[in-house]
Amino acid sequence: MTAVADTKVTLGFEAEVKQILHLMIHSLYSNKEIFLRELISNGSDAADKLRFTALGDDGLYEGDAELKIRVEFDQGARTLTITDNGIGMTRDEVRDNIGTIARSGTRHFFEALTGDQAKDSQLIGQFGVGFYSSFIVADKVTLETRKAGEPAAHGVRWESAGEGDFTLESIDKPERGTQITLHLREGEDDFLDGWKLRSIIRKFSDHISLPIVMLKESYGEEAGEAEKTIEWETVNSASALWAKNKDDITDEQYTEFYKHVSHDFQEPLARLHSRVEGNNEYTLLLYLPARAPFDLWDRDTKHGVKLYVRKVFIMEGSEKLMPRYLRFVRGVIDSDSLPLNVSREILQEDKLLEKIRSGAVKKVLGLLEDLAKNEPEKYTTFWKEFGQAFKEGPIEDFKNRERIAKLMRFASTHTDSSEQTVSLDDYIARMKEGQDKIYFITAESHVAAKNSPHLELLRKKGLEVLLLSDRVDDWLVGYLTEYEGKPLQSVAKGDLDLGSLADESDKQHVEEASKELEPLIERIKRVLGDKVAEVKVSARLTDSPACLVSDTYGMSRTMERIMKSVGQGGGVPNSKPIFEINPDHPLVVRLKFEPDDVKFGDLAHVLYDQAVLSEGAQLEDPAAFVKRLNALLQGS
Repeated sequence: MTAVADTKVTLGFEAEVKQILHLMIHSLYSNKEIFLRELISNGSDAADKLRFTALGDDGLYEGDAELKIRVEFDQGARTLTITDNGIGMTRDEVRDNIGTIARSGTRHFFEALTGDQAKDSQLIGQFGVGFYSSFIVADKVTLETRKAGEPAAHGVRWESAGEGDFTLESIDKPERGTQITLHLREGEDDFLDGWKLRSIIRKFSDHISLPIVMLKESYGEEAGEAEKTIEWETVNSASALWAKNKDDITDEQYTEFYKHVSHDFQEPLARLHSRVEGNNEYTLLLYLPARAPFDLWDRDTKHGVKLYVRKVFIMEGSEKLMPRYLRFVRGVIDSDSLPLNVSREILQEDKLLEKIRSGAVKKVLGLLEDLAKNEPEKYTTFWKEFGQAFKEGPIEDFKNRERIAKLMRFASTHTDSSEQTVSLDDYIARMKEGQDKIYFITAESHVAAKNSPHLELLRKKGLEVLLLSDRVDDWLVGYLTEYEGKPLQSVAKGDLDLGSLADESDKQHVEEASKELEPLIERIKRVLGDKVAEVKVSARLTDSPACLVSDTYGMSRTMERIMKSVGQGGGVPNSKPIFEINPDHPLVVRLKFEPDDVKFGDLAHVLYDQAVLSEGAQLEDPAAFVKRLNALLQGS
């Protein structure tokens, strides 16, 4: 080790850690007992990691393969100590995992804080900063750890008073694993009581599958004197909850297990517990959270479903267990069929695991179908929190595309609400006689979609349109091209095909206007130049003077803007829109008879820019638009 690593150093917390510590120290959690569950869960995770790592190297057990967590207290010193003999940490891992919060969504977390302690405590739990909950009850925390397999001299001590900094130093630590000592604040004497600690452990951590032990004090009378003997006793049931019969598990036990595996502080929205038997046997205990975590959109996050093989932890958060569009699912899958010495590399190709994943996905979709049918309020909550992620399903999971599509919800012109409550089945049930397409529009906001000029003719005919304003929607409709045999058609791409619902008189009017306005169309094309691919008379406008339409098979204008906004516009060609004009609108009529080339050019550009603005997009040259508009208003 280097000289720097051997010395005691004082380092500052990141700004985000300071803010979180401040919130915790001021008791934002409504239940202080939660800190003990979090520290025990961390110890359980460390034991799971050692079990897996030691599959390829028994020497990591260092002669002690009996994994457990010890909870001790010292009333005189006012300390509470939680010790595990799991994988342990190196000095660098301590600095990275304890001294910082390396999670995405930190800024979002602080933006979401309201100042309301009850609401903010839920946000802290949702963010998942379990170790720091120690400072709710402690004014100093000391952590001593050593990585399994490392020499005793490679132990590390971390210590902090939960203020601006922490210290790191190297120590001799004969035992592997991690020991956390909490120096309790005044007034926290409840956590120096054996009966109280046992009740907390049984309440919150009874499901932990390795023993949680405490010192048992027993007394015997001999020769008139009290003889005191000390022995360890297991406080929890120390058995895997998912392996038990469902009838033997209470709702409270299910909930506490969810909080353990998810590090969430709220109750789950729903759960499923299932045993699959046959050639490929496995058990599922999976949960739907009630709220989306802050790292839902972090593609590097590894939280999710844990894989066990005969109760031995193997890995967590792999797409081999659950597809990306179901990344919010939490819980465990325990296989009896996979080999215990399976490696992550073998898992990449394992056919049994593919079958387990497929079965788990079907079970989750079944759970969602049950919620949608029998508990619509819960399903509404699910959709608000996870709908955008779930919409990735048809893109990613072709095999289950129809089931996923049936579960999706959208906003539509059927209601004035921006809430996504309309299913594709709802839409089809309301389709007009003779209607053979599902119409939709994509936009960058619900308001832009709802007020788009592209909807005018469909509104006039009473045709419902799905209003798609989530960023994922443009990708979605590229893969979900039909449902129940009915194609999905954008009302902002190509010619608007109403099939048998189109009036012959309307078609004739467009044809006649197109011939009559040929000179005007050519004149507009010369003025707008390479801004547009084509100028034509519109069949979809009834009130607006003009709109922009994408090519039938081209990328939508909304998609183009999204790609450019995320820095991927370099490979996206600048496609030119089709500029459609309403032949009956007074401004277009004025344009037809405008002799002044300058005024004609100003008016044509203003109509084009208005069409851009009506999409919710930004103008390339707002100043030029304002100048032209002012000139027209002044009549000059």
